[in-house]
Amino acid sequence: MAGVQTAVALREQGFTGAVTVVGAEPHQPYDRPPLSKAVLLGKAEGSAFDIDFEALGIELVLGRAVTGVRPADHELDTAEGPVAYDDLVLATGAEPIGLPGTEGVPGVHLLRTLDDAERLRPVLAEQHDVVVVGAGWIGAEFATAAREAGCAVTVVEAAGRPLAGTLPAEVAAPMAGWYADSGAVLRTHARVERVEPGAVVLADGTRLPAGAVVVGIGARPATGWLAGSGIELGTHREVVTDDRLRTSAPDVYAVGDCSSFPSGRYGERLLVHHWDNALQGPRTVAANIIGETPAAYDPVPYFWSEQFGRFVQYAGHHAAADHMVWRGDPTGMAWSVCWLRDSALVAVLAVGRPRDLAQGRKLIESRTPLDPTLTSDPSIPLKKAAL
Repeated sequence: MAGVQTAVALREQGFTGAVTVVGAEPHQPYDRPPLSKAVLLGKAEGSAFDIDFEALGIELVLGRAVTGVRPADHELDTAEGPVAYDDLVLATGAEPIGLPGTEGVPGVHLLRTLDDAERLRPVLAEQHDVVVVGAGWIGAEFATAAREAGCAVTVVEAAGRPLAGTLPAEVAAPMAGWYADSGAVLRTHARVERVEPGAVVLADGTRLPAGAVVVGIGARPATGWLAGSGIELGTHREVVTDDRLRTSAPDVYAVGDCSSFPSGRYGERLLVHHWDNALQGPRTVAANIIGETPAAYDPVPYFWSEQFGRFVQYAGHHAAADHMVWRGDPTGMAWSVCWLRDSALVAVLAVGRPRDLAQGRKLIESRTPLDPTLTSDPSIPLKKAAL
């Protein structure tokens, strides 16, 4: 998404020079969200972008892995030889974290690429017993698809609740019930000791039958190939950019999952692994390359997830110290949570309440203070809670 959208944004903003997109995968550039939904369930053969690259004058170099970059020489290194550039955009995204000790074990899967989804499609079609390791966003989405396909699903999570690294305990707690409602089994405080052919063995000795194991324990920026380049990386091995998405190397930019940017809105550096960030950032990068002076890149982060019959959306960025306000009953099908900082809305999580998300996102952008009492009343539109 980030690389393709940068190329398209360059043309939309009037860039007339050569534009080349280099990618290691052999497939036409594709969108990722359908991989855990329609593609996985066999309802779609692929998710290629509907973009006429030839008409836009964008050259695609597919199936060509880049192994390094030499900023001083303005060249990329590939197995097929060097590639020169005037301006370079790093959009290598993130790569899933594997479960240690499972390398080479048959039946263990990750879900990040089109090839991953195609390998998993027959697993669902044959209704295998599936064990999902990790109750994060991708684990919940895969479990949802697997249950829809008729598989027996057990999700094991080392923490005490789903989404432990993302949401506070009181917010994530009601989500645990979604698994049982769908017929999936959620086992928390469950650490995987090892994976054997046909079984997952937990640290307490429990053996779970597993025709397939899907690992969803997170992702890290795909930046290993930048070793020795001199380009600054952050604490999560992500490319560090400034507020115009420029890296520490001249004429080199970074966008999407592989990079972090300083947010003036939130007063901290953000590493956002979500689709919307890969859609928004390219406009800033394109303006830089063309020679314009873009506004600082400071979006309101946004993402969505479809799981267990619910549409979950989140906008903004919250901290533990922010004041949390509930809107609605979290045991129901539709509710929201707002986070306020100095009375202003900084984040909103909406479950089945798209209007809360849409209004909340605008209120976050405008830094509008809200009345906490009015905010807590789900019958009152969020915009009516503004002070």
